[in-house]
Amino acid sequence: MTELEQFLVPQDSYLKAGIHIGTKFRTKYMSQFIYKTRPDGLSVLNLQKIDERIRLAANFLSKYKPEDIIIVGKRENSWKAIKAFNRYTGIRIFAGRYLPGILTNPALDRYIEAKLVMVTDPWPDRNVIDDAMIRGIPVIALCDTNNQANNIDLVVPCNNKGKKSMGLLFWILAREYLKSRGEVKSDEDFKAPLEDFTEE
Repeated sequence: MTELEQFLVPQDSYLKAGIHIGTKFRTKYMSQFIYKTRPDGLSVLNLQKIDERIRLAANFLSKYKPEDIIIVGKRENSWKAIKAFNRYTGIRIFAGRYLPGILTNPALDRYIEAKLVMVTDPWPDRNVIDDAMIRGIPVIALCDTNNQANNIDLVVPCNNKGKKSMGLLFWILAREYLKSRGEVKSDEDFKAPLEDFTEE
């Protein structure tokens, strides 16, 4: 198996999007995903592990119908990516502030039910993680080197600050989700342009 076949996208695509570039801070939990520290102090995440975890996340997501999943991104850098993800998969998103109680308080106008939650960054998106915990809903989280992994069921290590990195990641997830659900037959059948997800 060549390296190219091993990864969900050519290694070069990952590198160009900077999906592996972490921060200068590293938490104890995230150190298992870190490949090295650059001379400028930035941590570099292990591409192999990023790819494995994206695959796991796609697999996890594909077990649920679009209406049973919500994806939350409070930080603006994820908005274009998750909005495109919503357009192609039909999965509900919150781009911006998620108000506590949406998953737990049936008296709220905006109350919704979900079976799986995904967040683009566990720190700004902690309200939804707390709600999911109360309801016993599994959580997938995109985590950078500085993130904690408390109350998260599946950590996907990645650069969750970069728009290109977020765009590529959600583009891959959309493709893999639709393939697993039988809505597209192969990579070639997935016609969504990466530009829809990412900002130059």
